[in-house]
Amino acid sequence: MIINTGMRTDIPAFYSEWFMNRIREGYVLVRNPYRQDWITRYELNPDVVDCIAFCTKNPAPMLKHIDELQRFNQYWFVTITPYGKDVEPNVPSKEQVMQDFIALSKNVGVNCIGWRYDPIFIDSTYTIERHISDFQNMCNTLSGYTRVCVISFIDLYEKVLRNFPQVRTVTPQERIAIGKAFAEIGQRYGITIKSCAEGNDLAKYGVDCNGCMTKETFEAAIGYSLNIPKKKSQRTECSCVLGTDIGAYDTCGHFCRYCYANSNRENVIRNNRIHNPSSQFIVGELHEGEVIHQAKQISWIDGQLSFFE
Repeated sequence: MIINTGMRTDIPAFYSEWFMNRIREGYVLVRNPYRQDWITRYELNPDVVDCIAFCTKNPAPMLKHIDELQRFNQYWFVTITPYGKDVEPNVPSKEQVMQDFIALSKNVGVNCIGWRYDPIFIDSTYTIERHISDFQNMCNTLSGYTRVCVISFIDLYEKVLRNFPQVRTVTPQERIAIGKAFAEIGQRYGITIKSCAEGNDLAKYGVDCNGCMTKETFEAAIGYSLNIPKKKSQRTECSCVLGTDIGAYDTCGHFCRYCYANSNRENVIRNNRIHNPSSQFIVGELHEGEVIHQAKQISWIDGQLSFFE
């Protein structure tokens, strides 16, 4: 199976010590975000965890633990955008994140790391022209350290509109202008542009519209074919293997204006205050009388089919 860490929060950036404590103890407890009394235990064991998928805007705190994580297959998505502190107030400088990206790539390998340039929105500061210019500069720096860049355009979820009320949707014409330009730039730098849950409109311009965290993505990372059980995706337009997430909503301290995982700042501050790096949960503790449900975990690796044979 695949353990995901980044759909609900940024564990590498803010909870690396907690995560490594869970790795050392060999399991983690997760509360269902929609039913707090339902607690699931996941074993963190390479025998049943085929890959750990990380999504982060700041991999730096995890770099010192990379050697300890070598017993697990890994896939990393690192988000690097052109936005400044006006949009991503607590994200390190793009220059620093790119250097950390390069260091991470050298450790885990180019097939085990992808770049996310998302979500894309347009306003008077972050114009189409600026996106294209900044994207080319980033490609110049990251070329050779990743083979893929995933793009998506901002979705106006209720949480996003609450935290970023002035944002607007990106028009179909703007999507095409950016997608086409990015695909041309990516081709020059050896970086395939993939779109995330954006339909197939950009395929004709050279964008791979088959998904980002797909079966093929993980197979290339671990070197084996996977027999992944059929599962209904959280989003009908998404073909990705989302699997199991061990994070929690309202815990990400980046406070990005476009965030869909935080409902409000006060909840994040409260949860950060009660976070205990030694806890079995990312937030909170196990209370007397609560029932733990053991997850059914099996390896999805088809041992007969290795990409390296």
